Amino acid sequence: MASLMRALIIDGTKSASVQRVPVPVPAPRQAVVDVHQVGICGTDVELFTRELAYFEQGKSRFPLCPGHEWCGTVSAVGAEVDEGWVGTRVTGDTMLGCGRCRRCLSGRHHVCAERSEIGITGWPGALAEKLLVPVGSLYQLPDSVDDRAGALVEPGGNALRAVLAAQAGPGRRLLIWGPGSIGLLAVAFARAAGADVDVVGLDFAREELAKSFGATRYWTDADLPLGTYDAVIDCTGDDAVPALALRFVEPAGQIVFIGLSGNASLIDSRDVALNDITAVGILGASAGLASAIEHYADGRVRPGPLAQVVVGLDRAAEALAGQLDPGAGTKIHIDPRR
Repeated sequence: MASLMRALIIDGTKSASVQRVPVPVPAPRQAVVDVHQVGICGTDVELFTRELAYFEQGKSRFPLCPGHEWCGTVSAVGAEVDEGWVGTRVTGDTMLGCGRCRRCLSGRHHVCAERSEIGITGWPGALAEKLLVPVGSLYQLPDSVDDRAGALVEPGGNALRAVLAAQAGPGRRLLIWGPGSIGLLAVAFARAAGADVDVVGLDFAREELAKSFGATRYWTDADLPLGTYDAVIDCTGDDAVPALALRFVEPAGQIVFIGLSGNASLIDSRDVALNDITAVGILGASAGLASAIEHYADGRVRPGPLAQVVVGLDRAAEALAGQLDPGAGTKIHIDPRR
């Protein structure tokens, strides 16, 4: 009889439960990771509520095990994998391309048409005691990156890619719209690059946290003064923000879209063309993972305050349903070992 482990399974009825499922066995070029911590993010919540667009597109199906922001220790490897991986603390890429197409071969596996996404589409996620992954998707974590930071590498990679697209650097002024986990990490990466950063939120509840991550000024939608920034990063899920944000971008500046709204966002393309604005979309952390780990390891960015509440797997369904308070942070972490 196959060995069993605990895993959180979403059944498609806006409910989830911890179930016993078979322990994964690594095939060639695969590894099994004992999961230490997993972050609950907005995508996981949209899986739980069935609001994720992937369902309409036929990419995600129930039942599924979510969880794509994770860290752990390799406990088993398949054939063609160096045994030295066993015992290594790791995190990994969410985006798993086919490895054969033109996009994958040119380093753009995160937009592979046949990709799987761990815990989202086509591949079981990390809200389980063990996670099966291709060994090529793994990144080793140095000792200076603890489990809490390790499970924040994936959102960090997304935020770092957005900051790079905004060309953050000394003398640059950035406006980051939305003080969620991605937005606050973007503040920290932009400050590490030498930029001056303002933040816009719905209210002042996260002003202190934003300033601890390096924000110079904190505004709400209601009191944001007119003015322009070299770049604006939209980290919200508000369909009105993209058009509004264009009013604050300096001509020849950048606007970066990383937040996703439930409805179509409309902008006037004349505002983009006549002001020579560069608009960039960000999907996935892949190209930012290694650098995010480096920033965490040397202390340039300290992500830990985002996840101040850690609970066991039996409370993960509560986290998905929004029933757990993240305290002074923005995110609930799950420890499946509890």
